[in-house]
Amino acid sequence: MFHVANQILHNEQDAEDAVHDAFLAIAENMQKFSRLERHKTRAFVVTIVENKAIDLYRRKARRMEGPLVEEICGIQPELEGGSPLAQCVLRLPGRYREFLRLKYQLGYSTREIAALMGISWPAARKLEQRTKDKLRQLCQEEGIL
Repeated sequence: MFHVANQILHNEQDAEDAVHDAFLAIAENMQKFSRLERHKTRAFVVTIVENKAIDLYRRKARRMEGPLVEEICGIQPELEGGSPLAQCVLRLPGRYREFLRLKYQLGYSTREIAALMGISWPAARKLEQRTKDKLRQLCQEEGIL
């Protein structure tokens, strides 16, 4: 199962996730296995793994997912030049910058961001509001707004 998923995804961690999802799907459809002939069981399992791997590949491609680097979340990056808006974003606290990256660069919803950051959905909504308010304040200070 891992080999099939890894051939599609070319990433061991993603392949493990696909195999895990496949096992969950198999557990949910266990009654179908009892009706299958023995030689068809392997083909059914491989089909489930392929579908889960393809689903994961499409989900990642749609979101253009990159690795979440938690080590740099609180570090203030320094870039020379850039637009005034980019400079304002770089002046935001790390948590706010990470929220903006997840929301607008990677396309996650606020609910998904809450799960990724390990906070409740209301806390994520408040974080979104505070991020926008702080960015607006910084843009006003720079004369962008």
